[in-house]
Amino acid sequence: MSAAAQSAPARVRVLRFAPAKLNLTLAVVGRREDGFHALHSVMVALALSDAVALSPAAARGAAPGDTLRIAGLPLPATPDNLVLLAIAATRDAVGATWPGVPADPPPLAARLTKRIPVAAGLGGGSSDAAATMAAALEAWGAALPAETIRDVAASLGSDVPFFIAGGAALVTGRGELVEPLPDLQGEAPAVLIVTPRLAVSTPAVFAAYASGTRPATALAASERLAADLRAGLPAAALLARAEELAAANDLLPAALEVAPALVAFRRALHGILGRPVGQSGSGPSAWALYPSLPTARKAARFLRLAIREGSLPPIGDGEPFVAVSTMLASGRHTTRTDAHNGGRTRSKGR
Repeated sequence: MSAAAQSAPARVRVLRFAPAKLNLTLAVVGRREDGFHALHSVMVALALSDAVALSPAAARGAAPGDTLRIAGLPLPATPDNLVLLAIAATRDAVGATWPGVPADPPPLAARLTKRIPVAAGLGGGSSDAAATMAAALEAWGAALPAETIRDVAASLGSDVPFFIAGGAALVTGRGELVEPLPDLQGEAPAVLIVTPRLAVSTPAVFAAYASGTRPATALAASERLAADLRAGLPAAALLARAEELAAANDLLPAALEVAPALVAFRRALHGILGRPVGQSGSGPSAWALYPSLPTARKAARFLRLAIREGSLPPIGDGEPFVAVSTMLASGRHTTRTDAHNGGRTRSKGR
């Protein structure tokens, strides 16, 4: 290796995986003084994930700002993308505490590989923000107190604090209060996710919920599930209560009101799968639980055939997104750092 290569500064590229989430329950328990609804929701992270890669932005004349490129599912790289907002918010929080003071943390070039459908109730944007915060700190060699990280996460979106914690959790408040829960005992169930290509606005769903007189019916099921997880819930017991969980989403009636086409879609989906069909978040993503990946994959193949044959009513813009995933265990490593120096690469973690 040449002396120049040996002395060249390392160019660090940090890769972080951003998992989707699933609301196993979602109860609306009141309206807060700040205008947000108070929630009680048991959420789990899924293996289905986006990927966020950050590296120092290349200097081209004038000092560059943060940049973003997006691959995978279509999504414009606009300034309000949560990846760019998360970099900026993390930089502001780091302030004078990072190793490079008095200079500000340098600009970052971000690449987002999008695999989680947008506006689907799966938390993809919020997960991207949480992953970006962690990756930015890694890229800058910086650290923040846990309380500061939680505050920054909550400022970016209601679901972001959940993704900071990871694993299964009870989420309350407007989403900023996260209680990690033990993983299921035994092999985690597989999940079949079906997302019609129909945009359903979360604010519109909450507005529809607020404008109606709808009793909160999901709270008992949500509290019971959280208590049972704390006590050590076997995966088989979760599967046994799939019908109860599929009904434990107080936003489902409001989502059907906002997007009436979902009524026939969900009815047909239930008929095809022959299993309880839940809704994640404010929708429109539907989910069904299976005891193993092979059984879920078989169901997905059968569903795709039914879609081609027209048994599932087409709504929105094209065929629905269909994916099979599993629930992620807590504490799973989802980061990789590649340091390139003189053409050599080293990696750590995953």
